[in-house]
Amino acid sequence: MTTVLITGAGTGFGNEVALRLAALDFDVIAGVEIVAQVQAVQQQAKQRGVALRVEKLDVTDAGDRQKAWGWDIDVLLNNAGISEGGSMVDIPADNLRRQMEVNVIGPALLTQGIAKKMVARRQGKIIFMSSVAGLTVDPFSGAYSASKHAVEAVAEALSKELREFGIEVATINPGPFLTGFNDRMFETWKSWKDDAATRLFNYADLAFPHEQYDPEPVFETTLGVITGAIKTYRNVEPKEIVAQQREQLEAAWARKSDEGLGTRFELVQKAYEIEPQTPVAPASQG
Repeated sequence: MTTVLITGAGTGFGNEVALRLAALDFDVIAGVEIVAQVQAVQQQAKQRGVALRVEKLDVTDAGDRQKAWGWDIDVLLNNAGISEGGSMVDIPADNLRRQMEVNVIGPALLTQGIAKKMVARRQGKIIFMSSVAGLTVDPFSGAYSASKHAVEAVAEALSKELREFGIEVATINPGPFLTGFNDRMFETWKSWKDDAATRLFNYADLAFPHEQYDPEPVFETTLGVITGAIKTYRNVEPKEIVAQQREQLEAAWARKSDEGLGTRFELVQKAYEIEPQTPVAPASQG
């Protein structure tokens, strides 16, 4: 039986994927950040009639990582992550460090020990839950995007370094999905330990500047990558934004450094105008 370790399985994408994978009779280890989530996920599994193993696994905790290195893992889904919103001129130092520790350093170190055991067996798969924020950048998501750009670099390096040992590497790149994750990113300022009077922006006036999609495609694609039904290295969802992502990447080559100086960037303006948790119109999700 294939054993799959999913980090950040207490909520969001990781939680639903863990439960669905268990329903497919995979041996699932659901890693959750805090002890309180262990029983909650166990109860979810019981309610859905599936069996999985729930373990406390904070990827930033060295003891938790060492514990996980002792498990025999066939597929690792590095899903644990947080999102810190705010301008790069305002986010406090501790918040910047936490963003990188949770999204980059912790997963990278966890992967080290698990990857070496996979190499010894000459078999395994490592998947990173990245983001379109790892490809392009929006205003007020610079810290989160920086972490996901780093995740892209980690995954790309591993895909080249581990190929000779028979280890597959892939990324999943969700766009704006309505799970609450994106909206919470625009509320992290509420717990900043700083002088609010020095902030460049009033974050009470801002919201996540995109309409958001139903998350079903991410669940389906993640399951496909884990099971091997999907072999693509990079997997952007929803598919209809792939062309937009490529256009944004290409546009950076021609953009001038003084372009639009003195005017407000369109997504900054949209952040002032949009309501939190605004869904994409149904016709746009087809």
